[in-house]
Amino acid sequence: MSSVTAPPNNPAMEYLGHTQTATYMTGPRLNAAQTYHLPSIANTQYALKSYDTYPAPSPMRRSLTTLPWRPSTYYQTAKVNPGNPCTQYMPEPASAKSALNELDALKVPPVFAASRNSLYTRYTPTDWMASNRGNYLASDRVRCGGERLRLDSVRMARETDDKTKRTQTDVGKRLGERLGDIAFWKGEVDHETDNMISETNALNEAKRIMEKALQETENPLHIAQECLYNREKRQGVDLVHDLPERELIKEVDVIKRCQERMRNTIEKANVQIGLNRAAQHELEKDSEDKFSAQNLDNNCHGLRNSSRGIAFHNGVHRIDNTVSVPETWAKFSNDNVERSQSERAASKQMRNEIETVLNACSNEIWHEWNAVNTALNQRIKETTDARNKLQTHLARVLQEIFDMEKNIELLKKCIQDKQAPMMVAQTRLDIRTRRPNVELCRDPVQHRLVEEVGEITDTVEALQAKLRDSENALQQLLRTKSALECDLAIKNNSLFIDREKCLAMRKTFPMSPKIVTLS
Repeated sequence: MSSVTAPPNNPAMEYLGHTQTATYMTGPRLNAAQTYHLPSIANTQYALKSYDTYPAPSPMRRSLTTLPWRPSTYYQTAKVNPGNPCTQYMPEPASAKSALNELDALKVPPVFAASRNSLYTRYTPTDWMASNRGNYLASDRVRCGGERLRLDSVRMARETDDKTKRTQTDVGKRLGERLGDIAFWKGEVDHETDNMISETNALNEAKRIMEKALQETENPLHIAQECLYNREKRQGVDLVHDLPERELIKEVDVIKRCQERMRNTIEKANVQIGLNRAAQHELEKDSEDKFSAQNLDNNCHGLRNSSRGIAFHNGVHRIDNTVSVPETWAKFSNDNVERSQSERAASKQMRNEIETVLNACSNEIWHEWNAVNTALNQRIKETTDARNKLQTHLARVLQEIFDMEKNIELLKKCIQDKQAPMMVAQTRLDIRTRRPNVELCRDPVQHRLVEEVGEITDTVEALQAKLRDSENALQQLLRTKSALECDLAIKNNSLFIDREKCLAMRKTFPMSPKIVTLS
């Protein structure tokens, strides 16, 4: 060990980089010009080591030992009475037994200090032996204390090592258990997320089918409205509020009511899809958080004392930024899973409702479609029968008109044929008016000629009356013929509308009558 020398300018100052010395354990400081060498108390190879058996942590190593200061000497110095100066003429004996009373009055100059000291020694053999015994006892005491302290240090070091290892093992075990819990709940959350994604896709598909069916209802609605518009083109008495028209109006109402139900169902499906996506978002967020926590805990579980990247983080154990406990942590994931399961159940019920609405609306539209077609067919049959009867009556009327015209010609010929007999009878009467005197006799000839003229006149008048009646009947037949022809044209028009325009559009159902059962 090198000698300790105080700085020349400031005795109280230590060298830069040196540990502080305990000044109260040393004697007075030497002058700047003096050096003090400590005697060697053992060989170099048997000298005590300058470090402890069990090293302290790096922040505690401030010197060559674990103490915050180092002594300035190897051993305790001997007690010297500071009242006896070293430069006095005659040193006083350390004990009264060694005092030389007969020489006290003699003052020997300092030059004879050696001979004087031989007469007046500082210690006696008793003091020497007592000092040795004291040193032995002190050495034993200090050595036993040091040995106890060393053994206690080794024991404490081993206990702390074992305790630290047990604690680190327990922490690793708990980290492994925590990783298992995280993996379990992450698996549950991921499984529920997959189920929710499948359910959301199924609900989207059901909604797509519903929207497609809603679009398909526009075709039968358009056809029903077209049929109503076309039937408005009927003429005359055929423009009647018959059964097909009532069924067409009912069909339009049924289709519009079904469309409203489908729109409401689609709106409910959109709301349910939003709830499904919200639950899925919570599950995915929980899964991401658990993935991050699993990675962090996995890194923590893999750390060892020899791992890279470990360092001191003073005060980190006093930071408590936790927001949950294991019960609330598990309850959070369980609540997310239960919410997702509830939304999935509601989504399945929504899909069942969509299927029910689709089948119900399809059946209603299909049945009403068939009812309208049946009514149209029945109406076409009735109109066809009426038209056939009209054609039959028209043929008969035409035949009667032909016969009536022949009858009128016959009556006219008969009236014309009566002109010659009338002229003959009147000519005879005129000629007989020129008989002379008494020859102007009202004889039977005269009476008969007069009767003949009257009969012919009555006959002509009767024939003319019949001719007028025949002509009136002919006009009535002609009017009937015109009415029948007009009604026949109306019936043909109605048949064309119902059969060619309406029923032709309704031969095939414009939408699927059966909806495939949604899985």
